[in-house]
Amino acid sequence: MARKSEHDGLRLDEAARAGWLYYVAGNTQDEIARKLGISRQAAQRLVSLAISERLIKVRLDHPIARCMELAAALKLRYDLRFCEVAPTDPGSTSSTLGIAQVAAAEFERWLRRPEPAIIGIGTGRTMRAVADQLPAMECPQHKLVALVGTTKTDGSASFYDVIIRVSDSVRAPHYPMPLPVIARSVEERELLTNLASVRSLFGLVEQTDVSFVGVGAVGDSAALVQDGIITRQEAEALRQAGAVGEITGWAFDSAGKVLAEGTNQRVASAPLRRADNRLVIGVAMGPSRRAPIRGALAGRLISGLVTDEATAEHLLQR
Repeated sequence: MARKSEHDGLRLDEAARAGWLYYVAGNTQDEIARKLGISRQAAQRLVSLAISERLIKVRLDHPIARCMELAAALKLRYDLRFCEVAPTDPGSTSSTLGIAQVAAAEFERWLRRPEPAIIGIGTGRTMRAVADQLPAMECPQHKLVALVGTTKTDGSASFYDVIIRVSDSVRAPHYPMPLPVIARSVEERELLTNLASVRSLFGLVEQTDVSFVGVGAVGDSAALVQDGIITRQEAEALRQAGAVGEITGWAFDSAGKVLAEGTNQRVASAPLRRADNRLVIGVAMGPSRRAPIRGALAGRLISGLVTDEATAEHLLQR
């Protein structure tokens, strides 16, 4: 077992070296093969391994004119404080490709500020993808605060807990939310959210300088359903009540109004308020997120947006 582990470690070392030569030093795969004394096919496999194991994180630094035009139009149409648009890959089915890298770049800009900042962090697949793109840093001057809990009603934790992952990468003080996303009853929610420690945490959320959140759909394929946070029956009840999307567990309608019924009566996350005087950056893309993003923009639940070309074009159609 030890020998196998040692072999795997050496393999990753070779992959990291090949990835660096290709993406950072600008070598071709033929040049990498020659420098490492391996075949071109082996060099190609090592470069692919570097990407699959996330040893190399690639960002596009050159601005694309069409993306910049779309971002400017979205800022004007929806009175956004911040907007970035990533290129769309027509053949991809990913819900994070491109936008995770763009959002991570903005997150990193905040982290590199010398002035102390309080940064709110949502959870879910998109925010996990953003966290995976952050480089290792030392940011003791900032505070990272969770906007939502990560446990289910049975006490089990979600795989998409983001704040711990971010804190491990950037070495910043963090304030996780020790709560379920949805409490088992209204009474339990009242009990949990009135704890002194939780009220203090909610107060910190109100002081955030910037927050990064995913904007989710409400349906059978929604993350809340897939992750076991709510049932399909509860999701259907939310849709019947007019819900089109959710942010940090809070369902809202097409006008961006947070619903008063359904599972919203039991959400234990920090309250979802209008972002008039705060920078709340929604990170989302794809057909299933179009109605949720439009609703979040209409209700001013987000004041910033990171999305892709196709979604941006849809948002500008009417």
